[in-house]
Amino acid sequence: MIDNNRVYIFDTTLRDGEQSPGVNLNMEEKLQIARQLVRLGVDVIEAGFPYASPGDFRAVKAIAEGVKGVSVAALARADFKDIDTAWDAIRSAEQPRIHTFLATSDIHLKHKLRMSREKVLEVAEAAVKRAKGYTWDVEFSAEDAARSDLDFLCRVVETAIKAGATVINIPDTVGYSVPGEFAQFIRDIRSRVSGIEKVILSVHCHDDLGLAVSNSLSAVMAGANQVEGAINGIGERAGNASLEEVIMALHTRKDYFGKETRINTKEIYKTSRLVSHLTGMVIQPNKAIVGKNAFAHESGIHQDGMLKERTTYEIMNPIMVGLNQGNLVLGKHSGRHAFRERLEEMGYSLDIEELNKAFERFKDLADRKKEITTQDLEVIVEEEIIQVEPVYTVEYIHISSGSTVTPMATVGLLKDGENLKEAAWGNGPVDAICQAVDRVTGISCTLVNWEIQAVTSVTDALGEVTLRITPDGKNFYVGRGVSTDILEASAKAYVNGVNKLIREKESESGVKGPKEV
Repeated sequence: MIDNNRVYIFDTTLRDGEQSPGVNLNMEEKLQIARQLVRLGVDVIEAGFPYASPGDFRAVKAIAEGVKGVSVAALARADFKDIDTAWDAIRSAEQPRIHTFLATSDIHLKHKLRMSREKVLEVAEAAVKRAKGYTWDVEFSAEDAARSDLDFLCRVVETAIKAGATVINIPDTVGYSVPGEFAQFIRDIRSRVSGIEKVILSVHCHDDLGLAVSNSLSAVMAGANQVEGAINGIGERAGNASLEEVIMALHTRKDYFGKETRINTKEIYKTSRLVSHLTGMVIQPNKAIVGKNAFAHESGIHQDGMLKERTTYEIMNPIMVGLNQGNLVLGKHSGRHAFRERLEEMGYSLDIEELNKAFERFKDLADRKKEITTQDLEVIVEEEIIQVEPVYTVEYIHISSGSTVTPMATVGLLKDGENLKEAAWGNGPVDAICQAVDRVTGISCTLVNWEIQAVTSVTDALGEVTLRITPDGKNFYVGRGVSTDILEASAKAYVNGVNKLIREKESESGVKGPKEV
């Protein structure tokens, strides 16, 4: 039964989001994100495209088997092999959905599919029927719908509904539409397609013109029941509709939209950080809802108004999205009990092993840093929770560098209790560190991206380094490291990326330990 007072939230972070250039999530990372999406309260997780690769198939299957309380969707082209593979991947899900798609715009029909309109109708019908033979829940997407002839699109949609589709998705695949136009487009489909009232009408908007969220919300006002998007708006090209923005717009302006979601908004910030850390896609400071400046006020006039009444310049309470704004929390004399209680207040539930590791990291940081903030604790805990099981760990680094000398790094790494060390020259200290690590591991990688963010604004702040490496120009691995020393953070991040590379090769070959790639 469709609840017309509700907007269903369809998350495609793990499918369309992972198609962002340079993003390569392993199976464990996808599972971590999927579990957090359940805590967030999304209705559907699009877990991947099983036919695309054996790795994608395994990840979708693992999510279907291991994640409960949510629909798990698998993408498939309108092709029997794709659909059969999708079903094999999600058959164990509590609520399996096959999401099949076929282009409907003339430009796609002519240049990509090389199909006639009649052939498209035939293929769409057969694909939906094939999927329906496996599961009652079938979503059909008309790729590039926003640039399709409306009369023909309505015929395709009606055909899919008659064949058994339970969800009809209208994508703005290339981000071409504008809000008023897209709203009218949805209204026209609503009024012209027989049986449309029996299915969920979904929209999937891309952000090429920066209008994905606006188009999605306009569609909701025009009668769409489901919005598809990704956390932090990641995805192909300029990305997808940013789900946290859609969700908070519906929540904050319920007086205007009159719609509910089942989202636990207090999990938004945590979900955003997890996706950012695992994908290596740093969130811009002025990003709505989750950017670090989203609730910051520098103007004297704004600050004065905020001190008198928060709502003068804030339409949302940061606590609503799970942002804890506490400052000084603990110091080097704080004990394990106080540490655990503070983490529980922040919404973290750690097992004994995770707690012990996090506490050890906290005490180490407290010896280096005068004040420990909530943001520092977030970084410590999240690094422990999302860290890949290490093959190598950084024991020490020694750097010789300056404006008149060639930088040199000596790096000591621990592997199975053995300290391995190498030294290397480089074009800069970070380059020297990377080359020294390559000598230790025997794996040569290229550093393609390096970014640093200060966790807080003080001079002894933790530096959070996110980088991307590749051994072959085809496969990319994200590494992350934090330290009050940015060179140490860089070394940790590079080794983290190498560890991910090694673990992925192990899972593919079944052989433990580093090898040539």
